[in-house]
Amino acid sequence: MADQHSAAAPVAPIDFIRSIVDEDLATGKHHGRVATRFPPEPNGYLHIGHAKSICLNFGIAGERHGICNLRFDDTNPAKEDVEYVDAIKDDVTWLGFRWTAELYASDYFEQLYQFAVTLITQGKAYVDSLTADEIRAYRGTLTEPGRNSPFRDRPIEESLDLFARMKGGEFPDGAHVLRAKIDMASPNFNMRDPTLYRIRHAAHHRTGDAWSIYPMYDFAHPLSDALERITHSICTLEFEDHRPLYDWLVASLFDRDRPQQIEFARLNLNYTVMSKRKLLQLVQQGHVSGWNDPRMPTISGLRRRGYTPESIRDFCARIGVAKKENVIDVAQLEHSIREDLNRRARG
Repeated sequence: MADQHSAAAPVAPIDFIRSIVDEDLATGKHHGRVATRFPPEPNGYLHIGHAKSICLNFGIAGERHGICNLRFDDTNPAKEDVEYVDAIKDDVTWLGFRWTAELYASDYFEQLYQFAVTLITQGKAYVDSLTADEIRAYRGTLTEPGRNSPFRDRPIEESLDLFARMKGGEFPDGAHVLRAKIDMASPNFNMRDPTLYRIRHAAHHRTGDAWSIYPMYDFAHPLSDALERITHSICTLEFEDHRPLYDWLVASLFDRDRPQQIEFARLNLNYTVMSKRKLLQLVQQGHVSGWNDPRMPTISGLRRRGYTPESIRDFCARIGVAKKENVIDVAQLEHSIREDLNRRARG
């Protein structure tokens, strides 16, 4: 690839994801292409768990002469900030990787809106006027199927009109949502007419007040992947149950070049807080001096503590990529930095 490279790191073992990619290359499944992406939400700083995903996505693309985009999932303006965008870019660069393209979900807002209009026109989506509590009540339980919303059979023209008025800012937050029309009896909750768009009167860090509706992650993510012709959409195991919706959306709107979602076990370190929400709480409540406090497991915090990018890449290579959740001993991370410093420290 012309404008992306992976930093020098231990040779990554052939894990199950790399085996899938290699088989696809051998069979020509994606026309001999490899295209991955790292898609962080700019609502906080990256932590050591994100480093595993960074090394995996950029590593696979670099090893197989592919591309890897840095795409910000900026679909929730109330929680996002330019500070986080800049910090994420700094962290990825410091780890030694360069992205092929810097992209944002907001780059596709108009296209995503048109995709939603297409789904309504196809009879695959409708504007629902139930409240959030009513939608939850209608969704059913693990043992009982959901019930169809009374607005599920709303005429297509009426849904198109309401959706356009939602976009125009005519309604308050929560008045309506756009939902996919799939199967309220599905054993997978993600397929029980999931919400695709919600009304949110909030200024966006890139688009300002141009939009009054914003796409849900489960809608924006697969379609952004497809627009970018991503071949392998690598994500953590909590998205496994979302894969049927991912595939349904892509199949409904794209005839070819459909990305393939593959899930892996996220990094769990013992004695380490790995929740961005809880890390944000530590910052907001003043328990630490900031996201880059050396006590924080953020990439910038580890950097201030004295960790090197080589040691973090070495750690990610050593722990490997698995399908089953497990907990890694933090001593393995400490071993990687100790070995790296032993090599480079003056005697």
